[in-house]
Amino acid sequence: MFTHVKSTIRHITPDAVNGRHLLKVVYVVLEPQYQSALSAAVSSINQNQPDLAIEISGYLIEELRDSENYENFKRDVAEANIFLASLIFIEDLADKVVEAVTPHRDRLDAAVVFPSMPKVMRLNKLGSFSMAQLGQSKSAIAQFMRKRKEKSGSSFQDGMLKMVQTLPKILKYMPMDKAQDARNFMLSFQYWLGGSTDNLENFLLMLADKYVFKDEQQLKGTSVEFKDPVVYPDMGIWHPLAPKMFEDIQEYLDWYNSRRDISTNLQDPLAPCVGLVLQRTHLVTGDDAHYVAMVQELEAMGARVVPVFAGGLDFSKPVDAYFYQPGQNGKNQTPNALVDTVVSLTGFALVGGPARQDHPKAIESLKRLNRPYMVALPLVFQTTQEWENSDLGLHPIQVALQIAIPELDGAIEPIILSGRDGTTGKSIALQDRIEAVAKRAMKWASLRRKPKLDKKIAITVFSFPPDKGNVGTAAYLDVFGSIYKVMEALKNNGYELDELPESAEELMQAVIHDAQAQYSSPELNIAYRMSVMEYERLTPYYPRLEESWGTAPGHLNSDGQNLLIYGKHFGNVFIGVQPTFGYEGDPMRLLFSRSASPHHGFAAYYTYLEEIWQADAVLHFGTHGSLEFMPGKQMGMSGDCYPDNLIGSIPNLYYYAANNPSEATIAKRRSYAETISYLTPPAENAGLYKGLKELSELIGSYQTLKDTGRGVPIVNTIMDKCRLVNLEQDIDLPEKDAKDMTGEERDNIVGQVYRRLMEIESRLLPCGLHVIGKPPTSEEAIATLVNIANLDRTEEEIQGLPRLIANSIERDIDEIYRNNDQGILADVQLLQEINQGTTAAVTAL
Repeated sequence: MFTHVKSTIRHITPDAVNGRHLLKVVYVVLEPQYQSALSAAVSSINQNQPDLAIEISGYLIEELRDSENYENFKRDVAEANIFLASLIFIEDLADKVVEAVTPHRDRLDAAVVFPSMPKVMRLNKLGSFSMAQLGQSKSAIAQFMRKRKEKSGSSFQDGMLKMVQTLPKILKYMPMDKAQDARNFMLSFQYWLGGSTDNLENFLLMLADKYVFKDEQQLKGTSVEFKDPVVYPDMGIWHPLAPKMFEDIQEYLDWYNSRRDISTNLQDPLAPCVGLVLQRTHLVTGDDAHYVAMVQELEAMGARVVPVFAGGLDFSKPVDAYFYQPGQNGKNQTPNALVDTVVSLTGFALVGGPARQDHPKAIESLKRLNRPYMVALPLVFQTTQEWENSDLGLHPIQVALQIAIPELDGAIEPIILSGRDGTTGKSIALQDRIEAVAKRAMKWASLRRKPKLDKKIAITVFSFPPDKGNVGTAAYLDVFGSIYKVMEALKNNGYELDELPESAEELMQAVIHDAQAQYSSPELNIAYRMSVMEYERLTPYYPRLEESWGTAPGHLNSDGQNLLIYGKHFGNVFIGVQPTFGYEGDPMRLLFSRSASPHHGFAAYYTYLEEIWQADAVLHFGTHGSLEFMPGKQMGMSGDCYPDNLIGSIPNLYYYAANNPSEATIAKRRSYAETISYLTPPAENAGLYKGLKELSELIGSYQTLKDTGRGVPIVNTIMDKCRLVNLEQDIDLPEKDAKDMTGEERDNIVGQVYRRLMEIESRLLPCGLHVIGKPPTSEEAIATLVNIANLDRTEEEIQGLPRLIANSIERDIDEIYRNNDQGILADVQLLQEINQGTTAAVTAL
């Protein structure tokens, strides 16, 4: 799973030293975009510098997991003059870097670490400038970083950028060595953030001049000449054909509309507009092939494109500045968005990158913009070939950094857009993935702009559990009752729905004709018959299905000649029945078989939705269907993965039960679903019945009469009753008569029975099925709120009501729970009273 690329591909030595001084440099970075620019910079120095040659060795941080790579890294550091690092935020690998560099830090001529974990930042050393005491030092820079520590990653990054821009200008005129070394450290940031080959070449020359060969006699009476860094805008708008980077949206639009290489449709302000979010480092290092390909693809599909970038890790700033109509921004009270869809190509969280995120700030920015926010991914820790050959798909570290974290901002559709060349490290646009991202972005843009009267919505129902004859069911959900509510809302909101049945029952009958329909039953309504010729013409991946299912049409969803699409049209709303897995008796086989595939009928259903009926969106209704579980990579779908093939370019909305986030996450990541959670039904206590109720009454009598002569026969009756209702399976009942027991033993027997009855009585049962759009009754709401109120939320320092009530009588609720479990009668009764008090308190609210 981890990359097998060896770091030797980034090892560059001069063709010939020819008496020049040889400078050895080692670098380790998170992403490979600096590789080609650094390699070009070193090659230029080796070609053009008369007195200096450089040998450089480079590593991607993930490569240090490989023991051979790590040993090579340690050896290179031991021989190096200069050590460079950037964006080292993975804990275990940061430890490896520190372990390898620390023994040589004092010997190194220079160690420059750009934003990374504090333990790695402490390796920084330029002359008298050091960060070894980071967090303890009283220096101006250390105090600045300490003040920023409690703030978000974006605030720290912004502050660092301000320091980088201003401090060198001030420190330039201060004579002390410390000030000059601090200035050189800040200049190093400017060179690095500038990222171009020229900037990186001058960066290395500056380090050589100031810290490696300080004594000019060492360079035969000459000095190394270098230029100041070329500074690029901190944020702006970029286009591959533009003459410059723009810092004003109106100026960019004026240039865009003046282009002669585009049609008049693209100059139309009403054309779909897609906003792209880019990393400046890819632009300045020239590693922008995937960005260029995405802009070209979107424009070829008819979209105006606004590609924005940020120099730091707060991408909400260019979003707020450039994705609104000229003269407005995200700070306006009611701003008008310029873009219809946003696609981030960074793979990072909107604010904070891979380090410390500021999700509230990101969410605030994105909610204000109120547009679909897709985050497409460049491969970082794998080469293209490694990803293509992997059954798992995307590297686990990248899943955490570039899928899970952006999802906290609200990111959707994590589609790979570019690979990585194993030799140069440069990004390679994956054309089929670029097309997939662009098509889906365009569909989202169209969905916003298209008149409601013309929009086509495909509602897909399932057979849950698979192959059990439960067509139109889902976990905890009244499917047709909920669909009816949704269709009423659509009709009232202007959608074309002139054939709505009178009730949910009639709606169900129109689709399946039989409430007990088995999936293969001919009672299912046939919405469309697809010929084999039409199916093969519109389903390019059908040959791969033939290995498992033979030639189309097959025997599933087929009449022997055509493929059958089950469902019913209601104006511009189609309710379709998703085909089953296909393996009768073993529906989950598709999850574990590498060679399996969906059957022709399954593929035909989604071909019908996209190519024939041309749905603008599909709404998968309830937990859960089988699309997201079809064979393919676990994460980071390729064009050969069946979930990607099946959903195509249709926006996928998915109602998913709130109590099943793990499988909802699979749906989000594998079938590009935008999940909408629905609550499980309100739960209420199961209560007691018949013999169990009589037992409860006997226990009440015992508590009242146990100190009289009637206590002994009541205990005997309780034990006999327990045997009648099979409670002796759960309670260890003695064989002896109650008269031969001590009072304490009788109390313990009754307490154990009471505890078991309370468990049965308080067991939660769902109250029917959830109906989307239908609020719970007051009784159902109380039952749910009581269950919530019982919970301690330690992460928020909130105590549950039972604990608060126990504290009020100077008892520990955990002790009461333990005594209750042991059947101690007094605490069994006390716990019952606490639970009743909790219910009464919630009801009173």
